[in-house]
Amino acid sequence: MKTCLSRLMPLAAATALAFAATPIVHAATTATAARADNAFLSQADAAARSARVSNVDYALDFTLTGKETFSGTTTLTFDLKDVNSPLTVDLDKATIKSLTVNGKTVTPQYNGWFITLAPHDLTRGRNTVVVAYERLHSTNGEGLHRMVDPVDGRVYTYSHFEPAAAHQMFAVFDQPDLKATYQVTVGVPADWQVISTTRETNVAPDGDLRRWTFARTKKLSPYNFSMHAGPYKMWEDTSGKYPMRLFARQSVAAQIKPAEWFKYTKAGLAFFDDYFGIPYQFEKYDQVLVPDFLYGAMENAAAITFSERRFMYKAEMTAEQRARLAYVIMHEMAHQWFGDLVTMQWWNGLWLNESFASFMGTLATAEATEFKDAWRGFYSDGKQRAYAQDQKTTTHPIEVPVPSTRNAFDNIDQITYSKGASTLIQLRHLLGADVFRKGVHNYLVKYQYRNAKLEDFIGSLGQAAGRDLTGWTKEWLYQAGVNTIAANYTCKAGKIAGFTLEQTAPSKALPTLREQRVQVAAFRLDGKDYKLERNVAVTYKGAKTAVPAMNGAACPDLVYPNYDDWGFVKVRLDPRSFDSARSHLAAVDDPLLRAMLWQSLWDGVRDGKLPLNDFLATALNNVPQEKDYTLLGDVLGKVLGAKRYLDLMDPQAAYAQAVTRQLEDMAWTGTLASKGDDNFQRRWFGNYVAVASSPAALARLAAILDGKEHVDGLAINQDLRWAIIGRLNRYGYPGAAALVDAELARDKSDTGQDAALAAVVSRPDPAVKTEWLVTVHDLQTKLPFSKIRTAMEHLYPAEQHGLGEQTADARLARLPQLDKAAGPVYMRAYGPALIPAGCTPASVRRLQAAADVDKALSAGTRRALLDALQDDQRCVAIQQAMTAH
Repeated sequence: MKTCLSRLMPLAAATALAFAATPIVHAATTATAARADNAFLSQADAAARSARVSNVDYALDFTLTGKETFSGTTTLTFDLKDVNSPLTVDLDKATIKSLTVNGKTVTPQYNGWFITLAPHDLTRGRNTVVVAYERLHSTNGEGLHRMVDPVDGRVYTYSHFEPAAAHQMFAVFDQPDLKATYQVTVGVPADWQVISTTRETNVAPDGDLRRWTFARTKKLSPYNFSMHAGPYKMWEDTSGKYPMRLFARQSVAAQIKPAEWFKYTKAGLAFFDDYFGIPYQFEKYDQVLVPDFLYGAMENAAAITFSERRFMYKAEMTAEQRARLAYVIMHEMAHQWFGDLVTMQWWNGLWLNESFASFMGTLATAEATEFKDAWRGFYSDGKQRAYAQDQKTTTHPIEVPVPSTRNAFDNIDQITYSKGASTLIQLRHLLGADVFRKGVHNYLVKYQYRNAKLEDFIGSLGQAAGRDLTGWTKEWLYQAGVNTIAANYTCKAGKIAGFTLEQTAPSKALPTLREQRVQVAAFRLDGKDYKLERNVAVTYKGAKTAVPAMNGAACPDLVYPNYDDWGFVKVRLDPRSFDSARSHLAAVDDPLLRAMLWQSLWDGVRDGKLPLNDFLATALNNVPQEKDYTLLGDVLGKVLGAKRYLDLMDPQAAYAQAVTRQLEDMAWTGTLASKGDDNFQRRWFGNYVAVASSPAALARLAAILDGKEHVDGLAINQDLRWAIIGRLNRYGYPGAAALVDAELARDKSDTGQDAALAAVVSRPDPAVKTEWLVTVHDLQTKLPFSKIRTAMEHLYPAEQHGLGEQTADARLARLPQLDKAAGPVYMRAYGPALIPAGCTPASVRRLQAAADVDKALSAGTRRALLDALQDDQRCVAIQQAMTAH
C-alpha cells in the first residue's frame, strides 16, 4: 500500500508531509558543519552563516572593456560573532588574482563556487576581506550577462541575480537575509552608460576608459542590487516626484515610446506612495530594456530590467500590449516596497513577494491607469493558469520548504504568482479593504530594510483585523489544491425554496475544505437578456453552507456561485445553468460573467464532460458576436487551445481539417469586419495566422506577405511579417525557406534573428530536427542560451507528431543525464518543451514508464515529466469524449 500511495500521491501532498517533517534549523548546531562542496547554498548553511555574520558592507570595483571577460575587486566588510569554524564567501567560476583577509595575503581555498576562509585568518568583530578576480561574462541571462548586438556590433551588459546569482558577478554572501550596503566604482568604455541602484556621483577619465563612482546604497539583499553597463540610449522625465529614466539598446531605440513608459511609471509611483503610506525609498526610478532576458522583468531596486522580447514591438502597441506593459511596470514597482524594502528571510518566502506584487500590480493598473478591466484580465490569464496548475498531480502548497538555492525556483509558477495573489484578494474580502491596507502599512513600517517571515506578514494583518488568522493560513497557504463549489437548490411555485452551496475537495490526498467569501448570483432569462434576480455575499466553509437569503427569489435560469470573481475556487454549474450558458452566451451582458461562463465550458472540455467538438461549435456560433476586446482575446485563446488538441490527436482527420477551415474563415471574416478598429483587426488577424494550416489559408498568407493580397486597414508590420514567415515554414509551404534569408536581409536585429531561428527549427524536415536537437543537447555550444531556448520552444510543434516520435524515446532516455549536467536554468526550458507527449495511449504508457523509473530527477525536472504525463492523459480523455459523442 505504501508503494502505491507513493506513486499515486500528488506531489502537493508529499510536499506538505515533507514540510511537516522538516525540522527547524538551529544555527548553533550547524555552525561547525562543513558546507557541501557543490554550486548551491543550503538553507541550513545560510542560517548558520547569518547567525554569525552581520553589518555587511560591499565596496565593488569593476573593469568592463566589452570583451568576454571582466575583472573585479570586492572589498567585503562585516562583523563576525565567532571564529570557531571556517566561513564561506560565494564566488562562482572566477579566477582569483589575490585574496586578503584582515590585511594579510592568503592562499585562496576555492572550489569554483565559494571561498573558504580559515578561522585563524578571521577575528571576532569587524573583518575585511578583499578578493581580486577575473571572470567570463555570462551568456545565459544570469550574473553579469554580455550580448553583442548583431546590428551594429555594440556590446551591452546587465546583471540579473534572482534567485541567487550575485556570486556570478562578485564575491558575496549570496543569501537574502544578509542585507548590506553597496558602493560601486566601475571603469567602462567612454561611450557607455552605467546604471545601478543609486545615481553616479562622479564620472572621470581613466586611461582608455571612464570610471563611474556611485553613491552608497541603502541596505539591500544581494539579489535586489544591480549594475547594467553599455552604450544604452537614455530618455529622462523629471515631471513627477521622483526622477525617471528609461534605457534601451541604440539599434532598437526607434521602437521605444518613452512617453508610454513614463506615463504609467509616474502614475504608479503616486498610487503606491499613497496606498502604502510610505514614500518610495530609492530616490530615482530607472527602467532598462535588455536582450536575452530569462523572464519578463526583474525588480532590482531603482534599476528595473525588462525583457525586450516581451515589451518591444515594431509597430504601435495594441491595447492589450499597453495593458501588459502597464501591469508589469506596476508589478515590479510594488516590489520596491514589498520585496526590496522588506525582504523574505529565505527563498521559501519568495512566493509572498510575487503574490503580493501580482495582486498590487493588478490593483494599481485598475485604479491608476485607463485599463479599468485589469481584474478581468487577471481572471482570464494568470488565474486560469493557476487553476490549471492547481489541478495537476504536481501541485504544491503556496508555502513550501526550499532546501537549497538549487530549489529556489522549483515552485516559482502560477501557484506562486496567481493563486497566491488570489488568496490575498480573498483575504482582503474577508478582512475588508481598509483593514487589509492598514495591516500592509504596519508590516512595511515595522520591517523596512529588514527581513521578515510569513508569520510576520500574517501577524500584521491579523493584528489590524483583531482576528487570529492561523486557521486561514493553514487552509490556504500550507495545503494544495483547488476546491469546487456548486449551487444546489430547489424551486416551488416559481420561487427558490431551498439553496445550499456545496464544497468538494479535489481528492482524498488533498481533502482540505476552506473558508471563503463569495457572491452567489441568480439570473432569469428575459427574452434575449439575462436579468440579475438576486446577488448574495456568503462566507462558506465545510461541505455544505445554507444560503437562506436566496429563498424566495424567482426560480433562476442561471446561477453563478462566484459572481464578480471574489473567490479562488472552481465552479461546477448545475445542469440547468450549464445548458442555459451553452445556449445563451450572447445574452449575458456582463463581460466578466460571460468570461466565467466561457471558462465553465472550457473546464467541461478539460474534464472530459463536454466534447471538444461541442465547444468548438459553441465558439463558432458565438465568438463572432463578441464585442469586448479583452474577452475576445480570452476566448480566441481557448479556441487556439482547442485547435492544439486537434493537432495533437490527428490534424489530418476529416473533422480536424473541416473545423480548421471553419476557424480560418471565422478569423478572416473577423479581420475584414474589423476595418477601422486597429485593436480588433490585429487581434483577429493574429488569430488567423495562428490557425492557418489549410493550403488555401497558407497561400493567402504568402500572398499577403509579398503584397499580392491586401487587408484593408491592416498594416503588415515587421512583427507580422515574421509571424507569417514562421507559419509558412512550420507547414513546409513551398519557398518558405528562402523567405527566411530574404527577411533577414531586411531585418538584421536580434529579434529578427530569433524569429528566423524559430521559423527554421519548426520546419517539418527530419534533417532540421536532427541538427537542432544535437545543438540543443550540446551543453558546450557557444550559442547564447536565449537562442537555445528559442530552438527548444519551436522544435516540435503539436501537429508534427510523426517527426517528434522519431526522437521521443531518445529524448526521454537522455533526460536524467541532461538533468544532472545542465543545471536549473536550462532544464526549466527543456522539460516543458521537449519531454515528448503524443496524445496516444502508447505515449501515456511511455511517460508513465519514465516516471516510474526516473525518480532521482531534480524536483523541477520530475515535475515537468509528471506534468507531461498528466497532460497526455488529459488529451487522450478529451479525444475519447469526442469519439463517445
